[in-house]
Amino acid sequence: MSRLLLDSTVLIDALRGRRAASQVAALRREGTEPWVCVISVDEVWRGIRPGEELAARRLFRGLRLAPLGKAQGMMAGRWRREFAERGVPLHQADCLIAAAAVGVGAALVTANVRDYPMAAVEVREWPAG
Repeated sequence: MSRLLLDSTVLIDALRGRRAASQVAALRREGTEPWVCVISVDEVWRGIRPGEELAARRLFRGLRLAPLGKAQGMMAGRWRREFAERGVPLHQADCLIAAAAVGVGAALVTANVRDYPMAAVEVREWPAG
């Protein structure tokens, strides 16, 4: 079974019934295991609108949680350091999400592919909207 880790852009689109909603709903039928990182849970919850909490709980209930441990922290920190040395700043949250995807052997699905330039991460674009 293949694995996809859904980033915040995809989760917000799915929550709001946009394009990603049907794609997320179809994942298990297609033999794909959907995952999420706690960083994305935080990002979605921070921006939740009135009346969306129940739908968000249902959305997250259907996803597996990718662990963030020492190995993922080291990987994220290494990426931030290496890219910063090249003049490319990366956000801590994005690096941790990417490390979580690598940690569970998942491709990372996002609308913001430029946020994930790490060679070790398979990134798939799901445009927002």
